[in-house]
Amino acid sequence: MSRLRIRELVRKEFIQLFRDRKNRPILVIAPFIMILVFGYVVSTDVRDISVALLDQSRTKESRELRDAFEGSPVFRVVYHPVSVADLENLLLHRRVDIAVKVAPDFSERIRRGETAAIQVLADGSMSNIAAVRIAYTQLVIDRLNRKFMKELYPRQMDYGEIDGRVRTWYNPNLESQYFFVPGIVAVLIMILTLLLTSMAIIKEKEAGTMEQLIVTPLKPAEFIAGKTIPYIIIAFVQMAVVTAFAIYWFQIPLMGSIPLLFFAVCLFLLSLLGIGLFISTVSATRQQAMMTTFFFILPFFMLSGFVFPIANMPDAVQYLTYAVPLRYMLVIIRGIFLKGVGMEVLWPQFLGLAFLGIVVFAGALNRFRKRLD
Repeated sequence: MSRLRIRELVRKEFIQLFRDRKNRPILVIAPFIMILVFGYVVSTDVRDISVALLDQSRTKESRELRDAFEGSPVFRVVYHPVSVADLENLLLHRRVDIAVKVAPDFSERIRRGETAAIQVLADGSMSNIAAVRIAYTQLVIDRLNRKFMKELYPRQMDYGEIDGRVRTWYNPNLESQYFFVPGIVAVLIMILTLLLTSMAIIKEKEAGTMEQLIVTPLKPAEFIAGKTIPYIIIAFVQMAVVTAFAIYWFQIPLMGSIPLLFFAVCLFLLSLLGIGLFISTVSATRQQAMMTTFFFILPFFMLSGFVFPIANMPDAVQYLTYAVPLRYMLVIIRGIFLKGVGMEVLWPQFLGLAFLGIVVFAGALNRFRKRLD
């Protein structure tokens, strides 16, 4: 294997890559746009819940319920409708997230020691967010209920209480950016590496230079090395830039080892380069390569656990996720970023990523060599 021939092919690939004006935005601008969009837009945090409160009781207790909502940092009582129809219309037209109806006998029931029901209506069209909103609403009601019990029945509260003191490790404020931004780093590497690698060979075919390269003394291994090394370098540069952006812009803590993180990227790239080479062997044009690439990207994104928990998927689909390299990389990158763990904890993911990478890259290499022959 000649280092000189590989070096010249790598040089040629970089020149072709940056000469094409269409590639420059993908290489330079796209990573920043994607991490900004995902970092700010993709969020499961519920910070501002608008409430419509229909108070048919108009008593001290019902006003305390209103004050409990207004005193919460996540709720805003924005409407006080006068009828049930107005309350339902506000929810129907999406002017509020939660609608609360207080019955006329609310205070009387509380004072008699009976259960005073409050009707809470939530917009369930987005079920995941609705579940969080309902949980926050229930928390406000529970706190008010305890307050009423202490005020109305002080002598009956002479028994002990359970004080559950919860501490959240690795993400104390439960900010969704801590969850999404490290994952975005891995997703960006996957998307850009697959897109660029899958079209590297297609460009030679469309330009008519593939035949010229085949008749040169260039060996298949040298050709593949010359074609993949530029994208490995680009992936590492993008990894460093995006990681620095995540740390200094989004203030995501990097608790673990940076060398271990880049070692994981090496194993991750094995799978990505293998898939990219495979796509290049089955595609005849750039359009075909692009479509085939997204055929891989979308399932990888959905099955990796980036957004949807793998444990919630059907059993058959959970087994399918073991063939997704992004699944292992997400666990590794979040473990290194947020938990600061090392190989002693993450070795199953490293082992799975290495095995998958070697199998995929070797298979793609074998198929590519056959196409060259």
